[in-house]
Amino acid sequence: MVAAMLGDGNNDHATRFGDRVVGEDEKAGLVRDVFESVAPRYDLMNDLMSVGVHRLWKRQMVAAVKAKAGHHVVDVAGGTGDIAFRLIGQGARVTLVDINPAMLEVGRDRAFDRGLIDNLSWVCGDAEALPVADGSADAYTIAFGIRNVTHIERALQEARRVLKPGGRFACLEFSHVVLPVLDGAYRVYSDAVLPRLGGIVAGDPDSYRYLVESIRRFPDQRAFAHMISETGLDHVKVVNLTGGVAALHTAWRL
Repeated sequence: MVAAMLGDGNNDHATRFGDRVVGEDEKAGLVRDVFESVAPRYDLMNDLMSVGVHRLWKRQMVAAVKAKAGHHVVDVAGGTGDIAFRLIGQGARVTLVDINPAMLEVGRDRAFDRGLIDNLSWVCGDAEALPVADGSADAYTIAFGIRNVTHIERALQEARRVLKPGGRFACLEFSHVVLPVLDGAYRVYSDAVLPRLGGIVAGDPDSYRYLVESIRRFPDQRAFAHMISETGLDHVKVVNLTGGVAALHTAWRL
């Protein structure tokens, strides 16, 4: 899969970091640097970039999880806590896992400010090797994080491993626009506006150029749904949000 994305079947140890080809062992560190840079302004940038629409997408994702009181949810790449806080509001117990200490620090500060201390654990860990026991989660969530992992298949395998039989998988991610008119406008916006906005607000236009490239290189809705099915998760469904700017993939572990 990586070779297909790179267009180079002769390099099994390379992957993409935005528009650059890098060694697989380099990518995690480069992604970590990006999110350390943008962490203090991450939530503000999400609001500005999406004009607040990301909040509606996340609400739809959490509704699809259908967490109940006492359920254990593993929220991966949970960063600043947006998904976790919503799940706690449904009575769930959340283990939030993120590879980036800077993002976790921002999230813990937000939780403390909101008085969200109970039922939330913060863990620094890798989506490809979760520090979570087999079959211990009623649900697994990941929002805008899976495109940044080096081996998407491994992250999906980890999702299946930690889920109980009957456990729910939900992934919210930027995807491929399915409306032709919107596609052109979105491309112009991504190329011309997002890096400039990142420079003004976060002081880091390069990180937002990387984020734009990472979105474009992520598998489209159908290809990603196939990857989820290949992992062994069942009943995969896809819902396009805002014309495919984002997509919600859900599945079950039977």
